[in-house]
Amino acid sequence: MLDIRLFRENPEVIRENLKKKFQEHKLETVDQIIDLDVQYRKLKTEADSLRGLRNSKSKEIGKLMGQKKFDEAEQVKKEVQEYATKLQELEEQEGPTELKLRELLMTIPNIIDPSVPIGRDDSENVELYRVGKSEKKDHEVSHHVDIMESLDGIDLESARKTSGAGFYYLTGDVARLHSAVLAYARDFMIDKGFTYVIPPFMIRGNVVEGVMSFEEMESMMYKIEGEDLYLIGTSEHSMIGKFIDTILDYETLPQKLTSYSPCFRKEVGAHGIEERGVYRIHQFEKQEMIVVCHPDESAEWFEKMYKYSVELFESLDIPVRVLECCSGDLADLKSKSVDVEAYSPRQDKFFEVCSASNLTDAQARRLQIRIDTPEGRVFAHTLNNTVVAPPRMLIAYLENNLQADGNVKIADVLQPYMGFKKVIKKV
Repeated sequence: MLDIRLFRENPEVIRENLKKKFQEHKLETVDQIIDLDVQYRKLKTEADSLRGLRNSKSKEIGKLMGQKKFDEAEQVKKEVQEYATKLQELEEQEGPTELKLRELLMTIPNIIDPSVPIGRDDSENVELYRVGKSEKKDHEVSHHVDIMESLDGIDLESARKTSGAGFYYLTGDVARLHSAVLAYARDFMIDKGFTYVIPPFMIRGNVVEGVMSFEEMESMMYKIEGEDLYLIGTSEHSMIGKFIDTILDYETLPQKLTSYSPCFRKEVGAHGIEERGVYRIHQFEKQEMIVVCHPDESAEWFEKMYKYSVELFESLDIPVRVLECCSGDLADLKSKSVDVEAYSPRQDKFFEVCSASNLTDAQARRLQIRIDTPEGRVFAHTLNNTVVAPPRMLIAYLENNLQADGNVKIADVLQPYMGFKKVIKKV
């Protein structure tokens, strides 16, 4: 949510930002916000003035009664009643106007960073660099479901019976590999100085509104029927929500947290060939990293965070490339974002496995996360990034570590979490 002062003082910055994000349909919303802000401030000023008059006149009644000036006191009582009636009329307009203003403010996207490339969608994202050898293997690489089945590691048919499409059973060494990757990612981030957290897996509606846009909420979140609770789509939601309505001491920053959670997503829409298997599913697990910091430090932390992901995938022998997300591919609350994509030898292409985002103060304004600094109180900046999200990242792992004999090599860093096994053998 943008600072209302920007609408008052420099609305052209907002209009230009909407054009860069190809959201020209929201230009008239900017004008509505400006008009509503004028109305609200006028109502608030009048209401505050009446409250002051009512309070001073109420005190005057007490004095007059003490002086036994009963007729004058009755006259002042009538004035107070008139003020109260008028105040009630203003308050009946003030509340809804403020609510409408907030609703409209929450539809306007964050100001994108000047370095963000301008483009309509993910096809116009810009590749920054690659790490590892992204080349097809000499032997055939099967679909990830076929690889898992050859290792006796997945049961999709039973999952369809119990839960429907988009769910899975992982079994045996593949399930163990899944847990090993999460445990390794957890320890990797702890070694980077992050504090490990297991957060709530359900959050209230006001937290959901604070961490994401309405469009994302509708397409992603599962609501618990009859309760003000939602299943989280990523632990970032509850981790940023942890700081709602807090004033942080500058000396305690940055807050560096890494969190484990299951994640639940509707995944509305069709997504092509990778519908088969565990690429796009309703339930998965993830190790996440989030940082809450002073505004002056968020650009530096953004770069550190996505480079942690690159380093982790490199340690797992998975080639990756880093893409700068263009303006049209940024979710509304993001100021800047980078995707880390893993190489698929089967398809000879890359697919997303991590997404690092700097949301500047967009979430902090919605959730009232502030910092006391020597220069005064400011809104915090919030950042997030995926560490790993199996089982999707297992696709990249299995394809890149599949051997010609059908066995899957276990990376050195994962062996301590796999009972020091070196391979998962084809059944």
